[in-house]
Amino acid sequence: MNVALRHHDLPSLGDRLRHTQAVTRPLMLEIIDKSCRRVPLLGQSERAARLSHLIDAEAWTDAALTLMELELPRWRVRRIAYDEGEWHCALSRERELPDWLDAAVEGCHGDLALALLSAFVEVQALAVEASRPSVPTVRPALDPLYQPAACENFS
Repeated sequence: MNVALRHHDLPSLGDRLRHTQAVTRPLMLEIIDKSCRRVPLLGQSERAARLSHLIDAEAWTDAALTLMELELPRWRVRRIAYDEGEWHCALSRERELPDWLDAAVEGCHGDLALALLSAFVEVQALAVEASRPSVPTVRPALDPLYQPAACENFS
């Protein structure tokens, strides 16, 4: 799938995760296909084989944590909490900072694996947004009457 097309799918994938009830193999493969850049490059490595075995065993929470470990090496799980029937998962790059200083990304869902995957997709969407320039690039239109001139003064 085209990389540019994949990144436009991340917000819709996040919405889909919020409205789904359970993780399935096709959903997990779709998440890997649409939001992962490193996992497809691993090929048949030991870590990719571990992820594949976890998906085959339907160990969704472990698969989500392994996916985060492979795809987001600088991010760590800061907090996992269960409150009023929902799991809240916060991912952070700076776990040692106090909560009020940290810019953690949080996902929540009634299912722990889906809460982890929601936070994962949010981090991936933020990475895509951060990689876009804030000012659009526009090529200047060349004036057909413009001709460069040498204006050097050698005196």
